[in-house]
Amino acid sequence: MDLSSVRFTKTHEWVDSTNSPATIGITEYAQSQLGDVIYVELPAPGTEVSAGAKFGVVESVKAASDLYSPVSGKVLEANLRLADQPELINQDPYGEGWLVVIEPGDAGEYEGLLTAEQYAALVRELDGEAEGT
Repeated sequence: MDLSSVRFTKTHEWVDSTNSPATIGITEYAQSQLGDVIYVELPAPGTEVSAGAKFGVVESVKAASDLYSPVSGKVLEANLRLADQPELINQDPYGEGWLVVIEPGDAGEYEGLLTAEQYAALVRELDGEAEGT
């Protein structure tokens, strides 16, 4: 996936809405911080999600983490493969490990998210804080 067209949240979710509908997942950084993912709870198709609101949970051997929607819209599809293969999130977070597909409600929300460059800077900052620099 070409990440230059993807937008990111400060809570480490990504959304690709270069084509409508929009696909949402968690970032490479998020999955690496979580460790081995063992369970994912996702909303059912038809569920309305709101930008910045919790829409699911991902659990790993280290912790459980809430998932927050980058944009508002209606869930069209949840990645059912994750029920039996949650490790896809670790193996391919921008591909086979996607979480949900939604029909976005407000295109302006997408523009307010972080670009790939801005998200990379955030991750560098977080890594620096983790190292104590």
